[in-house]
Amino acid sequence: MKSVEEQLAQIKRGAEEILVEAELIEKLKLGRPLRIKAGFDPTAPDLHLGHTVLINKLRQFQELGHQVVFLIGDFTGMIGDPSGKSATRPPLTREQVLDNAETYKAQVFKILDPARTEVAFNSTWMDQLSPADFIRLASQYTVARMLERDDFSKRYSTNQPIAIHEFLYPLVQGYDSVALKADVELGGTDQKFNLLMGRELQRAYGQPAQCILTMPLLEGLDGVKKMSKSLGNYVGIQEAPGVMYSKLVSIPDALMWRYFELLSFRSLEEIEAFRSDIARGANPRDIKIKLAEEIVARFHGEEAAAGAHRSAGNRMKDGELPEDLPDVVLFSAEDLPIAAVLNKAGMVKNAAGARDLLGAGSVKVDGDVVSRDFVFKLGASHVCQAGKKAFARIIVKVE
Repeated sequence: MKSVEEQLAQIKRGAEEILVEAELIEKLKLGRPLRIKAGFDPTAPDLHLGHTVLINKLRQFQELGHQVVFLIGDFTGMIGDPSGKSATRPPLTREQVLDNAETYKAQVFKILDPARTEVAFNSTWMDQLSPADFIRLASQYTVARMLERDDFSKRYSTNQPIAIHEFLYPLVQGYDSVALKADVELGGTDQKFNLLMGRELQRAYGQPAQCILTMPLLEGLDGVKKMSKSLGNYVGIQEAPGVMYSKLVSIPDALMWRYFELLSFRSLEEIEAFRSDIARGANPRDIKIKLAEEIVARFHGEEAAAGAHRSAGNRMKDGELPEDLPDVVLFSAEDLPIAAVLNKAGMVKNAAGARDLLGAGSVKVDGDVVSRDFVFKLGASHVCQAGKKAFARIIVKVE
C-alpha cells in the first residue's frame, strides 16, 4: 500500500469534506485494507455521470488497496430518501427496486473492479430486525435532532407534511454502517446528515465510528444546476457513444476542469499540463475531446471512443456531422418547445417552417426524430437537425 501521505492526497482529490481527517489518518496508519462503504438506492434503472462521482472515488480507494462495499439500498429504496425533497416521495415497490438494482450492478462494474468489490443489499439485515429491534434503533435519536436536518426543518416550518417513515431513512442508512462495520462512508454533500448518523449509531452499538468523505454534486451540462435527468442536463452512462461524446465536447470551457477533476482518471499533473496548453493558445475544444474520448472509452470501449466523432450526438448512419457544426446558445426563462428552438436558432425561416418540418418527420434531436411535443429543458444541450442540411448544437440557458 502507498504511504499515508500519498493515500490522503489521492483521497482528497475532488472531495468536499473529510470528517474527521485526523481519525482517517489513524485508520490509514493501521496498514490494513479499510472497509469503504457507499450506498445507492436503485430508484431509477439508469445512472448518469453525476452518480459516478462517488463510484470513481470508490475505484480510487480500490487502487489504494482498500475493500469497497457497494451497498444497494433495496430496503431504503422502498422508503424513499427525503434528502432535499420538499414533499414526501412515494416509495417504490420491491419489484421496481430489484429490477433497478440488477441494472445498477451491470453499470457500476464498468468502473469498479468486480474482484475487489463486495456488493451488499441492506434488506439482508433489515428484514431480520424484529419490531423490538426497530424500536431500539428509533430510540437512538430524538425528533428534535431529526428536525435539525435542513429539509425536515424547512418542511416543518412551512407546515409541509413529514411522514413518520421518512425519519426512518437516516436511521436505516446509519444502521447499514453498523451491519457492514464500515471504516469510511462516502456520500454527496446532501447526505451529510445521514452519514453522521452512521457515526453515532456505530458508537451506540459499540463500534469505532466511521470517517466520512463527502463529494460535491456534479454540475450538469449547463454548468449551473446539478446533473439531473429531469433537468435534461445529464450524460447517461448507457447513452450511445456519439451522444455521450457530443454532450461532453459541448460543455462550457470553464466546466471541463470540474469534469476532469471528478470524472477523469488522469493524474492531476496531466490535467495541469492541459491547463498550460490552453494558456499557450491551445483550443479548449481539443482538450474537451480528450475528456470525451476517455469517458466514452470507459463505458463503451476504445473502438467506440475512436469512432464517436462520426456519430457525435446524432447517431446518423448515412454520414458525419459537419466539421463546422455551429454552437448556438439560447436564453429563456422557461423550457422551450422544439419549434421555438428551431426558430430562435435560425434553423428555419419562421415558425410555420418549423411546424412543417416537424409534421414531415424531418427534425432530429440527438439522432432521433421528434414531434412538435418535444421540449428543450432549461440547461439541456442537444444536437439538432432540421431538414437535410441544417445542423446545430443548441443549449438553452436560464435567461
